[in-house]
Amino acid sequence: MTPRFSTGKWKLLTLAASGLISCYQAPLRAAPPPGADPDLAPWFRSLRQPQTEQSCCDRSDCRTVRYRIVDGHFQAFIGSEFSRWQNPPYAWVDVPEASILHRHDNPTGEGVACWSGMRIICFVEGTGA
Repeated sequence: MTPRFSTGKWKLLTLAASGLISCYQAPLRAAPPPGADPDLAPWFRSLRQPQTEQSCCDRSDCRTVRYRIVDGHFQAFIGSEFSRWQNPPYAWVDVPEASILHRHDNPTGEGVACWSGMRIICFVEGTGA
């Protein structure tokens, strides 16, 4: 029996899968997962850490995330079943102001966080697209 998913759940699964190929840069990396949109990879690779201009993907992978605003500050949920980050806290994590990329070209429509060394090194707000 094939499980049935609503259109919204399929969209969420597709967006999550697209985040898994986010930093796919070299042929030595694993192939993107089924359903991932390879057209998004250049955008993910274009993300740069605000303070250093280093790639957000050099030390971590970026993923689509749920996020919220609490007391005027962003929080992202790090550790969904789709994220596959190393050592995710499976909790809401404060986004450091210095990690926020003020970009309006987010093709996923969702929040995007790059997790490395137990912190968010880059974050892009969703566009709601």
